[in-house]
Amino acid sequence: MQHSGSFKARGAANLAVAHIEDGTMADRGVVIASGGNAGLACAWAAQATGTRAAVFLPQTAPAFKVAKLRSYGADVQLVGREYADALDASIQYANRTGALLSHAYDNPLIAAGAGTLTAEIIAAQPVDTVIVAVGGGGLLSGTIAAVEGSGIRVVAVEPERCRALNAALEAGGPLDVAVDSIAAASLGARRCSQMAYELALRPEVASVLVSDRAIASARQTLWGSRRLVVELGGATALAALLSGAYSPAPRERVVVVLCGANTDPGSLVS
Repeated sequence: MQHSGSFKARGAANLAVAHIEDGTMADRGVVIASGGNAGLACAWAAQATGTRAAVFLPQTAPAFKVAKLRSYGADVQLVGREYADALDASIQYANRTGALLSHAYDNPLIAAGAGTLTAEIIAAQPVDTVIVAVGGGGLLSGTIAAVEGSGIRVVAVEPERCRALNAALEAGGPLDVAVDSIAAASLGARRCSQMAYELALRPEVASVLVSDRAIASARQTLWGSRRLVVELGGATALAALLSGAYSPAPRERVVVVLCGANTDPGSLVS
């Protein structure tokens, strides 16, 4: 129910407004690489602030996301097969044109904007635990920052075959991982940010993994029982609860963030 269909509009708006107010917004606007949602957020924010957006996506990006990007007036470029390919192309574009290079998750302004989501949650009701899905770590970084000093626990959930943060915690730092999950369109970062890794070292943060089957089941459960349409990445946090990857204590007050709804509803079973 957020602008552009995911939480990422918050970070994109924060970045655009900050650079406009500082006088550092480029004439060519903003360029970003995305699996889809960050690009949609960037394009929406550019339209809302009267600037320009160029969005680089993998050729595997869902067609409806590409169409929605173009409806926002973005310059859409399809490059390679993975997010990393689109990222390289966006950097080259920024170097060539002078456009302001944004990032889907590895930017403090993006993460801070995402963190407003959690700030609103904890201001509205008593919470013990916030469960969020992780791709590159922008939402996670903002969430951890938002709960600092509150005693609230953060559970970071990733697909088993798309585990950039979990692998970083295991290895002692960010590293490239294989990306092969049904949720890769929105959680398909090959490497988590250094910012997310360092914040996730805090004792109140837990990292758990879920299977693709659990993700698909959680998404179907949201539709079947609640008539909520979410993308596979948006169902990943809930999959941790439904599969038992995270088991709350008795009376633990848990909030699950459904982080994106940019999906084709026709793929859901009635």
